[in-house]
Formats: sequence, C-alpha cells, structure tokens
Amino acid sequence: MFAFRNALRLGSRLSVPAVARRGCSGAAIPVDDVVNGLTDDQIQLRHAVRKFCAEKLAPQADEIDKTNEFPGMRKFWLEMGEMGLLGITAPEEYGGTGLGYLDHVIVMEEMSRVSAAIALSYGAHSNLCVNQMLMTGEHVGALAMSEPNAGSDVVSMRLKAEKNGDYYILNGNKFWITNGPDADVLIVYAKTDPKAHQKGITAFIVEKGMPGFSTAQKLDKLGMRGSNTCELVFEDCKIPEKNILGPLNKGVYVMMSGLDLERLVLSAGPIGIMQAVLDNAVPYLHTREAFGQKIGHFQLMQGKMADMYTRLSSCRQYVYNVARACDKGHASGNGYINDYPMGRFLRDAKLYEIGAGTSEVRRLIIGRAFNAMYK
Repeated sequence: MFAFRNALRLGSRLSVPAVARRGCSGAAIPVDDVVNGLTDDQIQLRHAVRKFCAEKLAPQADEIDKTNEFPGMRKFWLEMGEMGLLGITAPEEYGGTGLGYLDHVIVMEEMSRVSAAIALSYGAHSNLCVNQMLMTGEHVGALAMSEPNAGSDVVSMRLKAEKNGDYYILNGNKFWITNGPDADVLIVYAKTDPKAHQKGITAFIVEKGMPGFSTAQKLDKLGMRGSNTCELVFEDCKIPEKNILGPLNKGVYVMMSGLDLERLVLSAGPIGIMQAVLDNAVPYLHTREAFGQKIGHFQLMQGKMADMYTRLSSCRQYVYNVARACDKGHASGNGYINDYPMGRFLRDAKLYEIGAGTSEVRRLIIGRAFNAMYK
C-alpha cells in the first residue's frame, strides 16, 4: 500500500497533510474522496501529489505555457522518480511501485490540475513507455506510432524496417510524438512485412543517438505547450534485432495492450482540467460584483456552477470505476446489446433524473450550496 511502500520514497521529501473534511483535498473546491470511494492510502497519494505539484510545478505553469519550454524538466522527472510516480503501476520486483491504475489516474488528475501539458508528458512516459531505467527519472521515454498520413488509421503506417543480418534498417518518419524532442528511449512501430498490413507491424526500442535517427524541429502547438512534440526522422537507422519488443510482426498486440490503458490514464487529464476550472471559477464568482451583489448569487451563475460540478463528478466517478475494473482485470463491451440487462437499467434510471424534482431546481440547490461556502 502507498503509505507503507517505503513511503513511496516520500517520507524524507514531503510532509503529507492530514486528511480533513471527510477526505477532501483542501483545494479551493474540495474533492470529497470518501464519496469517491478512495482508500486512506489513495487519499494520502492525492494529498502528496497535490502538495508536490503545488510546490514544484505550479509556480512555473504559466511560464511553461507562454514560452513552450520547461527548463526544469529533467530535475522534475528525477523528483518524480524519487517519489515512485514514474513506475507507479510497474511490479515491485522490476523496481516499480506496484500500485494500480486507479492510483495512476489520481496522479494524472492532480498533475493535470496544475499543468495539463506536463501531465501529458508524464502520461506518455509513465504509461506508454516504461522500464527500469525510465522509472528513476534519469531518462525520458516516448512512444512513436502516428505518421503524417497515419493517425487514427495507424496500421497504414509507412515507416519500414528491413532485415539486414542481425539488424533492421528503418526508413521513414513519425509525427506528433509527445516527448519526442526530449526522449532518450522510444518505442517505435514499423512495418516489417508491408504486405501483411496490421499483421506485419513490429515494435522496436530505439535509443537517442542511434545512427540515422534524428528529431525535427519542435512543434509550436496551440495547447499542451511545454509538453514537447516533434517529428522523428529515420534515415537508414540501424536497429539491433535484439531491440525488438515482443514477437516479430506482432507489434499490433503490443500497441493495443498499451493503448487500452493509455485511454484510461489519459482520461484523468480532462478530469484534472475540469477541477482546475472549478477551483478558479467558483472563487471568482464570489469576488466579482455586478448590480450590487456577488455574481455567484445570480441564478444563471448558480446553474453554471451546478452544471460544472455535476459533470465533473459524474466524469470522475466513471473514470475511477473503469480504473477499478482494470485493476480487477475486467473489460467488456456488451452493454449495448439486448442480450444483457444494461439497456433496461438505463431506461429505468431515467425516472430518477426527472421524477424527484426538475433538474433546473436541483441545479439551483447545488449552486446555493456553493454560495453558502462564501458567507
């Protein structure tokens, strides 16, 4: 468990604040983790990551966004490695922390609450590309699938890997690669049998500095600034055969095993952003005045607060429940067909949305509850 796993390497570095107000996080708008069903260890984890990000990341977040640069990235990565956050779901026997995907989601959420960009880089490193070296924070990892003409249809990739003795020669490009400019180690997918389509893709481990491998100019993006992204260029790049990850021509299996969990972990990013919006919006509504009163007391604003809170809460619960299911090894997609009772549950539940009072009235009740916090 978190509290007893060498204090997650936290004991000498961070003082974990006491859990207060039924497990609330103590931020501008509390996160009630008793309602969220978190354990005491998971509540401690949220507090520790929240404190760490507030001290180490928050003071730089605006500047990172403005400049599209994070000068202290390497130091920040080492500090995350010391905390055990970079290998949070990796087994302990391999140097990881041995926690679950719900714990990973909590870390991703809290980091996104401070800087969505750096959290994205963290997610790419800790979820998409992780091994013993990367868990310490001494090296940065990345995953390379997408190409200029192969995004959603990733199996149409054109990066080729041709066998030459004990090596494979890679030629082609990858695009939109998160952590690309900084990565020391990358998992790269290439076509080893172009005629076999998805059955001819292989995953390779590529290291920075390998002959024939280079990165193009860093992209100047609209958002996620500071999460460095670039194009990768392979020109007769010589990769040892031993650097194949998984079986030859079975890269799709490697890819999908990671993508399923990537979608879960990265879904915590928007949760953190939504919480940050609430953290900033609600106090503003209770300092800004118009027509002789705080604007948070207008019914329209109360409704907006209620909508923000209920959407955030429902999204958070859904993501947490999916994470719990993943930790238990459950996965399914049968709920939409009538062989299962899920459709009936959905239809029956509709009454609870409209039967006990209109949604509009309940929005006002939630909005007034926020107002009561500022009396």
